[in-house]
Amino acid sequence: MVHPSRGGLFVPDLVVIAEGAVAELEGSESAPLMAAELIVEITSLSNASHDRLNKAAAYAEAEVPLHLLIDRFAPAGPAVTLYGEPEGDVYRALSSVKFGEDIHLPAPST
Repeated sequence: MVHPSRGGLFVPDLVVIAEGAVAELEGSESAPLMAAELIVEITSLSNASHDRLNKAAAYAEAEVPLHLLIDRFAPAGPAVTLYGEPEGDVYRALSSVKFGEDIHLPAPST
């Protein structure tokens, strides 16, 4: 996925794009971040800080509505956090649970 103002390529672990937007991207080598409805990142020991800070800021700046961070290395212990309501390069935490607990994802926008 490409971020227009940061000029970088981002490779999330999972991306959800509306069906209508997928058809528009056919033939493209990469999709713009703005096409994503939800981006999921799963941290590893070597990239946890980058996923928590740099990638999250880029996704918020691109106004990706939802960002799900699956963070095995969170400081308070393994957690899953759903972020939303991007403003500038910052998300608001909508929900956070410990590993093994259920997290509610909102219905896709239409």
